[in-house]
Amino acid sequence: MNTIPRHIAIIMDGNRRWAKEHGLSTKLGHKEGAENLKRIVRYANKIGIEYLTVYAFSTENWKRSEEEVGALMILFKNYLDDLTKSADTENIRIKFFGHIESLSNTLQKSIKKAIEKTKNNTGTTLCIAFNYGGRDEITKAVREIAKDVKNDIINLDDINENLVSKYLYTKDEPDPDLLIRTSGEIRLSNFLPWQLVYTEFVFADKYWPDFSSDDLDEAIKTYEKRNRKFGGK
Repeated sequence: MNTIPRHIAIIMDGNRRWAKEHGLSTKLGHKEGAENLKRIVRYANKIGIEYLTVYAFSTENWKRSEEEVGALMILFKNYLDDLTKSADTENIRIKFFGHIESLSNTLQKSIKKAIEKTKNNTGTTLCIAFNYGGRDEITKAVREIAKDVKNDIINLDDINENLVSKYLYTKDEPDPDLLIRTSGEIRLSNFLPWQLVYTEFVFADKYWPDFSSDDLDEAIKTYEKRNRKFGGK
């Protein structure tokens, strides 16, 4: 691989269908998906990916059954506590964005611990989008910009694309170079609509638990063949 993308975003799709095909519970499907994220993050760090942003839980996922959502929250807390330990020893930094403040106090505590414990690590930055929705993020940014205009912190004429970007959760990160979505679905599902405008897309016909480091290599090779023009000739 000659041109490693600086930032890869992944929509980790297919845990439930993977579980169904293997005769397992939905909970075990999500558990295997979480284990696979560990493997992919570790490999991304090994090959020099600076940023890896993953769609872990959307604002729309609350519509799922109370039992599944409850199991997901418990699984995620346990996964995060374990990930924090391994990430710190492997020089991986963990960040979060989304409506974190509306999660349980226990989960918020684990999130804050993960961020604090790994904040000085210099390897791959794992950005976890949790309780996140793209339109919600943009709406939130518009509301904050309007408030700052009203309070004379910024002028109306100051508003441009760069300024809007500074009000998003991803203000400290470059836009993704490559988006990967697993499970064969071909849509964004409200994930990073502002940030993905010039991102290259690769749709993998595999469920997330089956997505391997070899598949990541293939996606990067596909990305390398693309001619990124950013609206130019």
